[in-house]
Amino acid sequence: MVQVTFIEADGTRRAIAAVVGEPLMYPARNAGVRGIIAECGGSAMCATCHCYVIAAPEGALAAPKQDEADTVEFNAHEPRENSRLTCQIVVTPALEGAVFQVATGR
Repeated sequence: MVQVTFIEADGTRRAIAAVVGEPLMYPARNAGVRGIIAECGGSAMCATCHCYVIAAPEGALAAPKQDEADTVEFNAHEPRENSRLTCQIVVTPALEGAVFQVATGR
């Protein structure tokens, strides 16, 4: 298991355990992280799992693929340079200690 932290809209910090090899969206949603809705089920289509990468170990995150970048650009609320879709982040041991802020609104 890998521990990561989500910061919800109200500032609540939620440390969650994630299984290596699965998309980060699943443990966030299953842990009840407010704002991770995941309407499309992980297809990189809806941006309801949009977050901002606040801190991550060097090299822990692969660059976003084009479909993720397009979804963030056209569907995400307040896209930023550090925007990611948690459905497209595969948990690896290198992600240990990473911090994500939930993007809110639509």
